[in-house]
Amino acid sequence: MRALLEIELDTETTNALITDGTIRERFERIMSDLRPEAAYAFARNGRRCQIVVVDVADEASIPSICEPFWLEFNADVDLHLCMNPDELRTGLDRMSR
Repeated sequence: MRALLEIELDTETTNALITDGTIRERFERIMSDLRPEAAYAFARNGRRCQIVVVDVADEASIPSICEPFWLEFNADVDLHLCMNPDELRTGLDRMSR
């Protein structure tokens, strides 16, 4: 199933990682493991944020998706199950039966 992650990075933690030059390697490792369908970085309320769309194989996969952001970046992470337009159509069709 598809999930959208809203990730808000801790400024103090990421400032230190930028200063010591390790932030890029850490992000690349996490993204390599997640293999996101889409990923976007932006600023929100003065903080570094990301939106990442990933496939969640099952509920037991959730810790391995969220923990790297908590452990590496002291991030706030929200996970939302979501669907694309085709999946929404299928869901709406099921309702009308």
